[in-house]
Amino acid sequence: IYANACALCHGKNLEGQVNWRTRLPTGEYPAPPHDQDGHTWHHPDQILFRITKLGGQAEAPAGFKSNMPGFGNVYSDAEILAVLVYIKNRWPEHIRIRQAEINRRNQGR
Repeated sequence: IYANACALCHGKNLEGQVNWRTRLPTGEYPAPPHDQDGHTWHHPDQILFRITKLGGQAEAPAGFKSNMPGFGNVYSDAEILAVLVYIKNRWPEHIRIRQAEINRRNQGR
């Protein structure tokens, strides 16, 4: 699923698009990396799931424009969770531990 739905924008090796921190002329940002160099691991699983299912605008702060489409009409919740597990399993152990702590702090929110 990652190869078919995510790799085109986020990269085959989770590397993201070039200059992902620089706003495009249209106002959006290029797709960020999902590897340890990006900010994906800074978010709890519930946020990552909502972004993937509903699209980036679902969790975007006011004034932020996201190009990330939602995949809830294409993939089941289980398939979306499987993609998130795939991404997380590619992180080094110390990043997985830090992201797990973010999940623990955000339980019940």
